[in-house]
Amino acid sequence: MFITFLTDFGLQDDFVGTCHGVMKGIAPEAQIIDLTHGVRPGGILQGALALANALPYMPAGVHLAVVDPGVGGARRPLALRDAEGRLYVGPDNGLLLPAADRFGGVADAVELANPAYALQSVSRTFHGRDLFSPAAAHLALGVKLADLGPPIDPEALVRLELPQPEVSPAHIAATVLGIDRFGNVALNLTREHFDQAGIVPGTQVELTSRGGRYFAVAARTFSDARPGDLIVYEDSYRNLAVAVAQGSAAALLGVDEGSPLLIEVDTP
Repeated sequence: MFITFLTDFGLQDDFVGTCHGVMKGIAPEAQIIDLTHGVRPGGILQGALALANALPYMPAGVHLAVVDPGVGGARRPLALRDAEGRLYVGPDNGLLLPAADRFGGVADAVELANPAYALQSVSRTFHGRDLFSPAAAHLALGVKLADLGPPIDPEALVRLELPQPEVSPAHIAATVLGIDRFGNVALNLTREHFDQAGIVPGTQVELTSRGGRYFAVAARTFSDARPGDLIVYEDSYRNLAVAVAQGSAAALLGVDEGSPLLIEVDTP
């Protein structure tokens, strides 16, 4: 059985390794795939999008995700099953649902409340180790979802509110969803949004960000641009993004997650 693992823990401390040890101690044969531990601390939306983007390329199994700024508070620890049978473990803060929606939505959900499937002592601040990792490992061993705790109505689960773009002919008001380590800027846009605005590869567009105005070109690949050119392109997950050939679009535009970005077709 596979367990995929995504967190905002980073690799500087022992947190990821400790969770691996807990899972392997319970399910020695489980294969653990680290999706990323580089989510920005507390970056629930970034983690949710990374999980949703990665899971179509992962084997079906147990998907453990921990980006949990509300640890120790009122948010519930959660396990769920999607309509295709994949299992998820993590906090009830919206982190898991965009991924589950890729596979037909949530079929069943439970609150992690059975102490038989947690560590003997559960801290207030490290549920990744004490609750979530044990639950994921037990599910990998074949423990039934219902054994982990009482059911939760899927409609009662916390959902993230994803920002929606405003699209009109030759004009798009977008929002930055995330920035990768290369400085490429992911937007809340798909190819269909560009089609609505009449933007095709080769079209010159004007980007407005934090009061600055920048010219870019809609391109298919990085090789369509010269070094230093600003491009708008469809990324590997079929979402639209902004990049600088051999540079950082985020640094040039001065944007971060949640920043607005206006895209207009440059008309003479």
